[in-house]
Amino acid sequence: MGQVGNDMNDDAPMIPYRPYMPSTDALSAARAFHEMIALRRSVRRFSDRPVPQTVIEEIIRAAGTAPSGANKQPWRFVAVQDPALKRKIRVTAEEEELAFYKDRAGETWLRDLDAIGTSWHKPFLETAPWLIAVFRLIRSDDGSQTYYTHESVGIAVGMLLVAAHNAGLGTLTHTPSPMRFLAELLGRPDNERAYMLIPIGYPTDDCTVPDIHRKSLDEIMVIDRAATRDQ
Repeated sequence: MGQVGNDMNDDAPMIPYRPYMPSTDALSAARAFHEMIALRRSVRRFSDRPVPQTVIEEIIRAAGTAPSGANKQPWRFVAVQDPALKRKIRVTAEEEELAFYKDRAGETWLRDLDAIGTSWHKPFLETAPWLIAVFRLIRSDDGSQTYYTHESVGIAVGMLLVAAHNAGLGTLTHTPSPMRFLAELLGRPDNERAYMLIPIGYPTDDCTVPDIHRKSLDEIMVIDRAATRDQ
């Protein structure tokens, strides 16, 4: 097919696009990927089995390929492996979580959390060999403006989770509230805001996960709803 439309500035510097070509047809490739990613689960029981720094680097490198508003790439991934620092993060996170469970979460929220068996205890923040603290840049390091930072960092986190799963590692998206303590403990500058804390490592041999089920395709996908509304 020829070019149908173009919203690009023709004066911007361009290079040829290099598409990824799967070794099978598109449908087979899509099904194989779904079979792989459908096994991904949030893990709370981590082994202390070491994960080489080079593996973490490649996972973060993959996350850094995410699209972002005006290509500002408004993310920072702080990889933590020091046991003493992980201990400090756990202690402070548990203090915030205890206050959340006791005072800030409503009954409905707590009831929903009961269904997946979580509590304010967060031992995985110490047992996981790595913690990745994700920060959102409200300004670039040079002081310039950033755009769509929540959306951009969210996409990058999703890609990080997929990359970790592809490497055989378990992850958990942990969001202690509030998270301001992370910037202080990790010495981050004032243009960065804590976004998420991700323990990463190998699950234990006896790891279990909540017995939950994902919505069916019919529940999450709609085709041409707007086109059929007036019919």
